[in-house]
This record gives sequence, structure tokens and C-alpha cells, in this order.
Amino acid sequence: MIQSMTGYGKGESETNLKKFKVEIKTLNSKGLDISIKYPNLYREKELTWRKKIREKLERGKIDVFINYESEQSKTDINHKWLKSVMKELQSLSSDTISSSDLLMMALKIPEPSSNYEAPNEDWEAIESALIKSIDAVKAFRLKEGESLNKDLYENISKIEKNLTRISPFENERIGSLKKKIIGRLGDIEIDKDRFEQEMIYYLEKLDINEEKVRLKLHISHFKKSMKGGDGKKLGFISQEIGREINTLGSKSNHAEMQKIVIEMKEGLEKIKEQLLNIL
Repeated sequence: MIQSMTGYGKGESETNLKKFKVEIKTLNSKGLDISIKYPNLYREKELTWRKKIREKLERGKIDVFINYESEQSKTDINHKWLKSVMKELQSLSSDTISSSDLLMMALKIPEPSSNYEAPNEDWEAIESALIKSIDAVKAFRLKEGESLNKDLYENISKIEKNLTRISPFENERIGSLKKKIIGRLGDIEIDKDRFEQEMIYYLEKLDINEEKVRLKLHISHFKKSMKGGDGKKLGFISQEIGREINTLGSKSNHAEMQKIVIEMKEGLEKIKEQLLNIL
């Protein structure tokens, strides 16, 4: 099943005192690039989170945002610490910020303490929210993948259809080339047997049957591989398709065939663009 590398997911979980929210945004990337932003007091588990994200989301540019809202009662607040934070915020901010806004900002800043350890329930809540957000991203990617799958199939089918359009022009092309060469020779005396041998050799150089067979096989392989959803594999197959299309173009020597080859190249370019966003 094809999956897009573009995705979004959100997960929430609560403890008695805090409400945690994890958001994940993903974009296409050649490798895996994970960025995690979180409150400083929870940095202990960053490596664990990275491992889980890497296992579940595999590839892409992945931005993770971990936040929480505190529901502590006023009796739990260190008033001295809170006043010093508000004073510092006031010195850094404009006069237009109200005291209530300053208070809300100050409450979101964790109180430093060398002995502070986040309770187990916090870690459990964060992991729960993280898993929910990862699952949401995977669902999003699958849904986006359905659209990509449809577009890919349409474009590869157009290339396949254009391949069948080439055949009627092949015999016409050979006849035209032979007539053109004879016309250029004019009244020059030639050895007919030698001329026929040279002509056969020349036309064999322009024969495109092998390219047509290989291109047809590559297209079939591409369609079957779409079910596996491996973007890298599809990329390799598209490169082989491109080689055969280019060879067809160089051997065509026919205006209508050249037009068909150009259409095939346009379809392949669309496929390559879509593959950039496939997992």
C-alpha cells in the first residue's frame, strides 16, 4: 500500500495535574530527519521518543511538538519563583502585555530544581499522546497515499497506452527511410546486393522491438510494485523506464513517433514528482 510522506497527527493525554498534547508534522525527505521540541524538564526521554518515531514513521522530515497545560492548584505554586519570573518577563516584554497574560506565561515556565524528577504518570501520559499522534500520522499518510496511487496508475497507464500507439508508424518509418536514402543516391550506380546488406544493417540499428519489450516489462513491474508501496523501488524502476523511452526517442526518426515519445516523457516526469513524496 502506497503511503505519502506528508502527514499530520495529534494526540492528547492527561494526568491529575497536567494535560499533554503531542503534534507531529511530516514532509518528504530522502532520509529521516527528526526534530523534537519539548519542555526542558522532559529531555530525559528524548532518545526513547526518537527510537519509537523512527520505528513507526521510517522516513521523512518529522517535526514533533510536545506541550502541556498545568492544572496545579495555587497552593502548589512557588510564589517567590513566580514573582521573579513575572518580573523578568515584564522587563523583556512591552508595556502592552497585561498582568494576567504575564501570569499565564509564567505558569508555563517550569520551576528549576536540581532534585526535580518528573513523575511516572507524566512519562506515561506523554508516551500515550505520542503513540496517538503517530497513529494519526500513519492514517493521514495512508489516505494521502490513496490519491498518489490513483495519479501514479493513471500516468503509468498513459505511458503504456502511448507505447501501443507507436506500432502503426514503424513500417511506415522504414519505408520512408528507404525511399529517402534511394532518393539521395539518385543516378549513382550501386551494387544492389551490397546496398540491401547495408540497408538491413542500418535498419537493424533503428529497430525498437527490444526497447518496446523491455519498456512493457518495466511498466508491468512498476504496476505490481505499486502494491508494495516501496517508493525507492518504484524510483529505480522509473529510471529504467526513462532509459527505454529515451532510446525509443533516439531511434524513432519519425515525427509522429517523436510526438508520442514526448508525451511518454511528460508522463514519466509527473511520476517522478509524485515518487518524491512516497514513503
